[in-house]
Amino acid sequence: MAKVTESLEEFYKHKFEELSDNLSKAAGQFNVFRIEDLVRTGTSSPTYIRRDFYKIMLFQGNNVFHYSDKSIPVSGNTLLFFNPQVPYTYEPVIKGTKGYFCVFRDEFFQQNLRLNLGELPVFAAGSQPVFQLTEDENQVAQAIFGKIEKELNGDDNYKYELIRTYVSELIYTTMKLKPSENVFQHPDAGSRITAVFTELLERQFPIASTAQRFELRSPKVFAERLAVHVNYLNRSIKKTTGRTTTDHIFERLTSEAKALLKHTNWNIAEISYVLGFEDQAHFNNFFKKQTRLSPSAFRKV
Repeated sequence: MAKVTESLEEFYKHKFEELSDNLSKAAGQFNVFRIEDLVRTGTSSPTYIRRDFYKIMLFQGNNVFHYSDKSIPVSGNTLLFFNPQVPYTYEPVIKGTKGYFCVFRDEFFQQNLRLNLGELPVFAAGSQPVFQLTEDENQVAQAIFGKIEKELNGDDNYKYELIRTYVSELIYTTMKLKPSENVFQHPDAGSRITAVFTELLERQFPIASTAQRFELRSPKVFAERLAVHVNYLNRSIKKTTGRTTTDHIFERLTSEAKALLKHTNWNIAEISYVLGFEDQAHFNNFFKKQTRLSPSAFRKV
């Protein structure tokens, strides 16, 4: 079954291939990062999924964020708030993008401050979590993130108390601002689901290593990832595109199979594995049904 929630520990493993030192400490439910550092290391953007932690991002650049049932284009200096109740993702971050983001769990604030994050407007279900900043507002947000980063890298015994204060300052300062109304409106909910389905499907490709594997292979798995019923997903895609969900998955799977057969020296068993088939026989049958050729015959054409 596909995962529907990413934990903070999994976030660290995905981003850095190891757990942060801070995560093993008593107050390790908090960390802050520079976006440009992740761009430089080629870290990928997250899949469309819920997380079990909160995130505040100061984003400086152009992008489109997919949040719940909305697609929100951002430009310039923007503050974004993400909560554990709503799945989200965003387009790949381009070179030159700057900013900060911090991640934390409820427990980080419950240690010393009786602050219910879920009751704050910026984290409430159904809220518009995007705030376009003026230059002055951006300087204030940058200064707060700068103080957070400085404290986190320091050795003061009370640094987490200060960080909680700075994060609270950022939240309450933002709550005085007007949320951005710059939302791309899909014609209907079905078009929105179809767009995110397509983005999720395409994000799995190209397969560049035998260590990769095509995981999202069925309508049911996609529906679980998108937090919708599989029947709703199938109806939406059929209505929007005139083709079934399975048609789209099989077409993309076949296209990638052809590319791997023509442009790699991997054996057919390896190609079968990375494309998610349990054994080579199943892959052979699938490929022949789609192309009327066996994988080995196609390779010779």
